[in-house]
Amino acid sequence: MRSRLRLFAAVGVLATLIDLGGYLAMRQVSSWWTADILALTVAACASYILNRDLTFRRSPNARWVSNPVVFAGTALVAGLVDLSMVGLLESFSLPPLLSKAAAIAPAAAVRWFVYRWVLFSEVRRDLAQRVERPQPDRPKRVTVVVPAYNEGELIVDSINMLDQFLTVHYPDDYEVVVVDDGSPDNTAQLAERAGATVVRMPENRGKGAAVRAGVLAAQGRSVVFTDADLSYPPPLVAQVVAQLEDGWDIVVGSRRHEDTNTLVKARRLRQLGGRLVNHLTHLVLLGHFRDTQCGIKGFQADIGRAVFQRTRIDGFAFDVELFLIAEQDQLSLNEIPVTVENRGASSVNVTSDFLQLFSDLVRIRRWVGSGEYRPTAEHLRLYQRR
Repeated sequence: MRSRLRLFAAVGVLATLIDLGGYLAMRQVSSWWTADILALTVAACASYILNRDLTFRRSPNARWVSNPVVFAGTALVAGLVDLSMVGLLESFSLPPLLSKAAAIAPAAAVRWFVYRWVLFSEVRRDLAQRVERPQPDRPKRVTVVVPAYNEGELIVDSINMLDQFLTVHYPDDYEVVVVDDGSPDNTAQLAERAGATVVRMPENRGKGAAVRAGVLAAQGRSVVFTDADLSYPPPLVAQVVAQLEDGWDIVVGSRRHEDTNTLVKARRLRQLGGRLVNHLTHLVLLGHFRDTQCGIKGFQADIGRAVFQRTRIDGFAFDVELFLIAEQDQLSLNEIPVTVENRGASSVNVTSDFLQLFSDLVRIRRWVGSGEYRPTAEHLRLYQRR
């Protein structure tokens, strides 16, 4: 990632120098608009060729480089901004160097925002394409994974509520997997007595580690994880499973969906923190998802295994890794509305958890560049199965 960023920055500087130098040279023998059009054209061609053949030669996410029409359209829009600024400043008899230098910044900003918009549109379009895959070979139809830490007071009631619902919809064809994340209380023992399959973590590592362990241990063809307090009621599990069985690789709940029904709202500070988190994920994700941290998500079993085999974050930012891998591997992903009831006080510390999440996003960005999330040959064979 660092070498690619350096290359991208170097190409940008070189293209800017070509634009500026070309304008000043041609301005000596031609009108300002002729000089600017020629300089912009040469700089855009140089930028495209260098980025295509050097910077993003092996990048699957550099869609604008692989699409010359989009690149040309972006260059045209930015060029019009540049021309307008140069013309305006030249009319005030400013020196050509100042006129051109002042026009470069807004034109660069336009290019940046257009590239992001194009990437956003194409990524979301890719995610919306379902691919027919064979059903995973698993003994159960559904697995519900419940990560739990110090949930002894409510885990039995939660398991009973899930069992009552799942028995009706998937009789003898489901399992509830409770992952005890190193709880010092009796969460694991109570969950076993209530009939759940229990995966014990030797020490407290975080929600990401717990969900990872549960998904990798799941026996269901569809795997759904949800919070231990059942803020997302059991009928949502059936909705997620229905979408997975309809062909989606990944199904995620979204509290920002226009059809979401919030029965009990979270505290104001927690809501603001959630929005800030989603804005921060734009540092890593291209898809501009409205809610990466919703506590209910589902996967076709083989897809879930392929995704979680590569996740590395043990804390809350693991959700961002899921979206990142979905984008990178061009998996199908569907966001659905949820019914949510925020129960009791949140265990999230806004300040410390926000700082940890920001740190994790930086690490994710670094790992992307070092290839940590690339699919293996086994994953690629899975994706190619029809």
